[in-house]
Parts: sequence; C-alpha cells; structure tokens
Amino acid sequence: MSHFLRRQGWVTGLFALLVILFIATKIIQPAYGSGDFGSLARAVLPYAFAVAAQTVVVIAGGIDLSVAAMMALTSVTAASMMAGASEEYALFVVPFVLAMGFVLGALNGLLIVVTRVPDIVVTLAMLFVLQGAALLVLGAPGGAAAEWLKALISGTAPIPGLPDAVDAWLPKALLVLIVCLCIVWIPLRRSRLGLSIYAIGSSELAAFRSGVPVARTRVIAYALSGLFAAMGGLALTLSTGIGAPIPGPYLLASVAAVVLGGVALGGGKGGLLGPIVAVFVLRLVRTDLTLLAIDPNVTAIIEGLIMVAVVMFGAFITMRGRQL
Repeated sequence: MSHFLRRQGWVTGLFALLVILFIATKIIQPAYGSGDFGSLARAVLPYAFAVAAQTVVVIAGGIDLSVAAMMALTSVTAASMMAGASEEYALFVVPFVLAMGFVLGALNGLLIVVTRVPDIVVTLAMLFVLQGAALLVLGAPGGAAAEWLKALISGTAPIPGLPDAVDAWLPKALLVLIVCLCIVWIPLRRSRLGLSIYAIGSSELAAFRSGVPVARTRVIAYALSGLFAAMGGLALTLSTGIGAPIPGPYLLASVAAVVLGGVALGGGKGGLLGPIVAVFVLRLVRTDLTLLAIDPNVTAIIEGLIMVAVVMFGAFITMRGRQL
C-alpha cells in the first residue's frame, strides 16, 4: 500500500484535494447530497472524455487542439441522425459516431506524420474544419437523443449487495465513464501499443532506434484521441438531449486537467487516473463558486485563471526538465 502511495503520490494528493473540496461543498451547502453528486457526474462526463482524448496524445508527445471541435461535430451528427428516428436506430448511430471520431483522429495523425507539420498547426487547422462541418450539419442547437440512451446517464444504477445509501452515490454517469475508459485504457496501457505510445512521448529518436514504429504509433494515438472525443460528443448529446454545434470550453479544460493530473506536457509520463480526478476537482471548484453566489462572469474568470495558471505551471515544469 505504501509503495502504491509513493508511486501515485500526485494522484493521491488529488484525491485528498477532492475530498477537501467535497467537505467544503457540504459546509457551504449542507443540503448537498447524492442527487447533486449525480448532476456533477453528468456535467463532468463530456469533460472527462475530452481529457481522456487529450491525455493519450500528450503522453505520445503531442497535443490536439481539435478535441472540442471534434466533440461538437460528433454531437451534432448523433443528434441529427437520431432526430425523428426510432429508438432502435440509435444502436446504429452510436458505433457510427465512434468510428467517425476514430477516423477523424487518424486523419489528424496522418496529416502530422505525412506532412511533418507540427501537430499544433495541423490540429488548429482541423479545429476550424471540424467546427465549420459541425455548423453545416446543424446551424443551431437541435436534433434529439434516444430516450434509452439518455437514461444510461440519468439516475443511479442499483448494484446487488450494496446498501441503498451507497447505491445513491453511484450515478449511472460515473459508472458509464468508468466502464468506457476501462474498456479502452486498461488493455491499451498493458499492451505493446501502449508502451510504444509512452516510448515516442519520452524520446521519439530513442523509440525509433529501439524498433518502435513511430509513425504508426502516432497515428493510432490520434485515432484513439478521436475515439474518446466522439465519446465526449455522445455524452454531450445525451446530457443535453440535443446536438451542440459550437464547441464548449473543453479544449483549455482538457489541457488544464491533463497537467493538473500529473501528465508531463513533454510526453512519456503520466496516466489517465490523475487527469480524470483533476476534472472532478476543477468542476467542483466551479460548483463551490456557484454555491457561494459569486457572479457567473466572475466565476468564469476565476475558472479561466485557474486553468491558465495550471497550464503555465505545466509548461514551466516541462521546460525546466529539458534544461536539467
């Protein structure tokens, strides 16, 4: 246990910070309960998938500025396809949208590998392309989501053997997040591909000399980022019931949570657990500011300053590490 805590010291600290924030929330709002936590989990869901998308790419030594725009495009695509369609049709929509995100992410990776243009430039260009495509699909928020899909992230999921008091604090949205991330991340982390992603992030030249297929690994990393972004787009549609063509504040939030979660911006270090916990920390900070009746505009400013400070700190640590 002590060995785990030493290895995961940063993540352990984040969990401690999260507990402190929950205690502060309970003090600010004594009526805060399981229903409010369920609302928090639903609000976190799109952000968490955006963070997962960014994490894979950052570990590989890159960055993806198109995450939010890809979420918007997949969100409106799913909403427009399900509008007026049967409930069963959603069974086709979900895998189609996930495949769409995977392919678009792979396209990002291919453009970076083939053209040798820096990833920040390629993904910035794709941001505008995907944002324009999203507006072509839906010029304004609209569409619909299948009721059974919306039910997947609403309410709680009774688990046999657990007391009702515990079940009440296990919202479906949290369980969906855990299942989706575990299905992709755990096999990836333990696979040769996962090791290759960490290797190219740590040192692309050393990875190449070790026989790692650098180009293919980078393309797959961006494809997985697109897959997670598509999950985020679906989560956004399910949580609101409509498609949103305008990207939300997911880009900066994803980078901030990645850095706060202990992933090195230079690549090759970190995992997924820390960034996911960091998402809950950042969203709970916003919740506490709202409960304190602070002006929404001031709340947005404070939240933005926190994110910028975290990203700048991460960049400073990365540059310091390269100089040593």
